[in-house]
Amino acid sequence: MTFPDNTMTVRSPADLVAVVPYLLGFRPAEGSIVVLATRDHRVVFAARGDLPTPDAPTRNVLGLAAHMLPIVRRQQPITDVVTIGYGTPAHVDAALRAVGEVFTAGELTVRALLRVTDDRVVNLSCADPTCCPPLGTPFDPTASLLAVQATAAGLVALPDRAAVAARFAPVTGAARDAIHHATDRALARLTTLTAAGGAAVDAAGAHALRDALRQPDRRLTDDELAWLTVLLTRTSVRDLAVNLTQPHDPHVTFWAELTRRAHEPLVPAPATLLAVTAWRCGDGALAVMAAERALQVDPTYPLADLLLRALHAGLPPSAFDRTPEGRTNP
Repeated sequence: MTFPDNTMTVRSPADLVAVVPYLLGFRPAEGSIVVLATRDHRVVFAARGDLPTPDAPTRNVLGLAAHMLPIVRRQQPITDVVTIGYGTPAHVDAALRAVGEVFTAGELTVRALLRVTDDRVVNLSCADPTCCPPLGTPFDPTASLLAVQATAAGLVALPDRAAVAARFAPVTGAARDAIHHATDRALARLTTLTAAGGAAVDAAGAHALRDALRQPDRRLTDDELAWLTVLLTRTSVRDLAVNLTQPHDPHVTFWAELTRRAHEPLVPAPATLLAVTAWRCGDGALAVMAAERALQVDPTYPLADLLLRALHAGLPPSAFDRTPEGRTNP
């Protein structure tokens, strides 16, 4: 089994488990379920969810499987799926088998059901003890050759979802106060510029965006950042940013930094742009959390809501690019 855009090759369940954190962008916690969809032995889709607690009714597991089934099927054409559960046998085994039955009834070919408990991988779909020991196969994700290859390919596996959210967690203390004052100055500047008409604001927005994105690794001053976040409150400027932003890591880092430092009421636009960019880069976890951050500040922000619904439905970024919101002009 290989992965798109690189040459990593999986030869065992332990290999596959070792690279899952790099596909998701973080290490799944206990109680997680991960579904990998493959096409001709290449992973084309990865999704993670939370398993119900061990004492939860069976219908909760079936509900989870019913929710995931159309998301996975939407990735067609796919050849088969691998389902991985993290936790104890009591928590994982019955749930994995129930999910597998729902997927099979939904005309998906389930290639393997794997359980990860501590440092062992158990293949629940294989009854041959010579290749699949009942107690599982030991593995060390930190020593895996595939983990080294994934890192060399530019893939990152953060410790957990909290570490993903920390990438754009809001600044505090003196940094927060400084950006607040800079935003007050930027708002006064925008008021003056608005008197010259919308075209003047659009021109200023285009200039600020192109200047910032030309060197995304350069740290903006508080005044530069505040001015850009104020300009992004104009929909036409934000939509231009959607068009100008490229799907590569420096632009993800740029929008994460803007989201982190932005004055709280102005967070929705940069957070949404972070979500768009992360999604286009294949980082669904970061995209979901960034869209949720935008909606945390403004629950009615339309573009963030659209993105979050598309992400939860398992749609590819190309689906967004075909919408009016995704088709912007420079």
